[in-house]
Amino acid sequence: MRTELHCHTTASDGLCTPTEIIRLARLRDVALIAITDHDTIAGNDEAAAAGSAQGMCVIHGIEVSALSRHAETHVLGYGVRPSDAATLARIAALRRVRESRARSILDKLTRFGIYIPFEQVRALAGDAMIGRPHVARAMVMAGAVQTEQEAFNLYLAEGKPAFIPHEGLTPAQAVQLIHDAGGLAVLAHPGLYAGDLSALLDEMIPAGLDGIEVFYPLHTLEQTAHFTKLARRHHLLLTGGSDFHGPRGDAELSLGSVHVPPEHIEALLARLEG
Repeated sequence: MRTELHCHTTASDGLCTPTEIIRLARLRDVALIAITDHDTIAGNDEAAAAGSAQGMCVIHGIEVSALSRHAETHVLGYGVRPSDAATLARIAALRRVRESRARSILDKLTRFGIYIPFEQVRALAGDAMIGRPHVARAMVMAGAVQTEQEAFNLYLAEGKPAFIPHEGLTPAQAVQLIHDAGGLAVLAHPGLYAGDLSALLDEMIPAGLDGIEVFYPLHTLEQTAHFTKLARRHHLLLTGGSDFHGPRGDAELSLGSVHVPPEHIEALLARLEG
């Protein structure tokens, strides 16, 4: 069974609407999918309705941005279905954090002679959460760079001159928010974390971390083996996904391409159903 536990729609910085990503997943023979948009749950209901029509199991999800020890990290939430006003308000507040971050990035870009109005980035994002990809698209339109990837390579990636760390939640607070929304919290792509991973886990595990995204396209075989050992040592779930953002070049084929052993999918579903 093909699964996809990490993908993005136009509700954040993906290129496919929730309905479109479900259709594409069906074409790719994906039977189980989680919608994990950045800091928003706005695409979940549409995806779930489309999935029901296609006979596909759709997990309501989110990917929450957090900052620890001056390195950004992300926490995936599975089974998030917030109903109380306080939790819904905390999730809604993440939009303001993202808009503030985008404004700060644009301010930095002006120091390099690149002027892009915030309104242009907001228009590119539409109703979606603003992300760095929207800034990158605006940079291409302004002729500042040739491609969006060049925008990241030269300015927007972590460690580059226009990078602004996410100023929202700590990783422990991200775990708590996901739990308050009824979900399971999983550390996303630990191989991409630029800080001290051991220290990060020391912070997140006592906060109730539920799993680690072990299987990820950019993880080496050695990293996958290491993260597997870490997850088993701490009795955490093992998950995986492609981090699909849209059909660009060969990227369309990546949806559902990350194999997660069935026993780990079963363990995740058992926890969600429990």
